Amino acid sequence: METIILGIDPGTLVMGYGLVAAEGKSARLLTMDVLKLSPKMDSYERLHLVHQKVTTIIQTYRPTAFAIEAPFYGKNVQSMLKLGRAQGVAIAAAMHAGLPVREYPPKTVKQVITGKGNADKEQVLRMLQHILGFQARPEFLDATDGLAVALCHHYQANSISGTTGGRRSVQKAADWGSFISANPGRVKGV
Repeated sequence: METIILGIDPGTLVMGYGLVAAEGKSARLLTMDVLKLSPKMDSYERLHLVHQKVTTIIQTYRPTAFAIEAPFYGKNVQSMLKLGRAQGVAIAAAMHAGLPVREYPPKTVKQVITGKGNADKEQVLRMLQHILGFQARPEFLDATDGLAVALCHHYQANSISGTTGGRRSVQKAADWGSFISANPGRVKGV
């Protein structure tokens, strides 16, 4: 059964988003873009537009999963608060639509997509182009960041074993007993 995943890179001036349709181990690009907002707008008006845009995307594409990038910790507290508000209204739109919400730290997204937690935006773009087979370069790389979050969710939710797209994926286990049974070579004597 095909799953449609909406990934969001939250922002108060530029919010990136991407959607993938995934089935089994494969995923295909549906769309990616940004919502660009004027810094001259009232901050609450911008938050309203973020909520409105996420709601419209959900109504248009009917995703079954919602993934969002977690805010990174910075030194500027005001920027963190603004970013957290943008993330909150996007999550509220997803929850209102009944979508399950999953949050991923930026380093995790980069690690899953490129194999390097400190990859830059260009490296993320190139790997997404390779995995999803597109050549277009968006004007704002926030769009590919949103797309990377969606693809990261696909890989994490499906626990694809082995390698895909040049990076090793994380294998989940329900509990330690399951992990030990599935990975006997990784258990060391105490």
